[in-house]
Amino acid sequence: MTSKRVVECVPNFSEGRDLELIRSIAEATGSVRGAYLLDEEHDVDHHRCVLTVAGEPEAVLEAALRGAAVAVERIDLNRHRGVHPRIGALDVLPFIPVSGVSMEECAELAHRAASEMWRRFRVPCYLYEAAARSGDRRNLEAVRKGQFERLRDAVKEDPTRRPDVGGPELHPTAGATAVSARKFLIAWNVWLRTEDLTVSQEIARSVRQSSGGFPFVKALGLPLRSRGMTQVSLNLTDFERTSAPMVFDAIAAEAARHGVEVEGSELIGLVPRKAVSQEFRENLRWMNFNEGSILENRLALKIAERDGTGERDSSAPKVSGG
Repeated sequence: MTSKRVVECVPNFSEGRDLELIRSIAEATGSVRGAYLLDEEHDVDHHRCVLTVAGEPEAVLEAALRGAAVAVERIDLNRHRGVHPRIGALDVLPFIPVSGVSMEECAELAHRAASEMWRRFRVPCYLYEAAARSGDRRNLEAVRKGQFERLRDAVKEDPTRRPDVGGPELHPTAGATAVSARKFLIAWNVWLRTEDLTVSQEIARSVRQSSGGFPFVKALGLPLRSRGMTQVSLNLTDFERTSAPMVFDAIAAEAARHGVEVEGSELIGLVPRKAVSQEFRENLRWMNFNEGSILENRLALKIAERDGTGERDSSAPKVSGG
């Protein structure tokens, strides 16, 4: 890559079960020169897939929109049921500065993405985090309150719930998309060896900021029916001010208090190198972390792979179904 301007984008799609559809979304997202598809994660219980793409800002924007085109055409939220909250076929679309790009530039990229989602697909958008136009929409939880089904009705009656771009009504099958600019976050799930959902919900409540827990921690207790377990699903929005090992230790201690064993941690997406300490590597009981889970490593390997200047990335998971 000749450009030193690098943006990461992590689109979350409301599909985690149809492997052919996930592959189609991933292939569309990875089809733009200058943008590199780095990772794909999907989960049948969440009924959700998460892609990570990085590269030149304009290329990354177009890559996200190409993936959105497939999702809008083929995902119907009226038939979608999963444990993860969602308002759209393309549910969230965050842009993150990596190098040579400011947060303000990523916010402008998010605004352009929202405008294109409406212009190309008639999918209205909400703007949150650093892209928000009002303080009450900075938090994703406020935007996504009630999920697709309730939001679909609320926008017809309540002007304060209407989208920032497009609308006022949601797309009949693809809903709406929440678009943002934000810092790196660490998304991971801590699996618990219990089917008792109240345990994971109580532990999530004990560690999340909104309930008096750790700053910069968002957490939900969710069932994993296909595995016979539950999980604490986490977003750590500022790993420099609250450490992931500290949060994990608190979860493990609370689980032990309930007489429940921790199965391990599942990383969702990638992490920047500066977040990876020895304690991070060893203490979180990772089930899927390796050197290819580090954003900078994966990007370098993907660039070499595409340009034919290096070995293929054997540590990266293959796109589902491929």
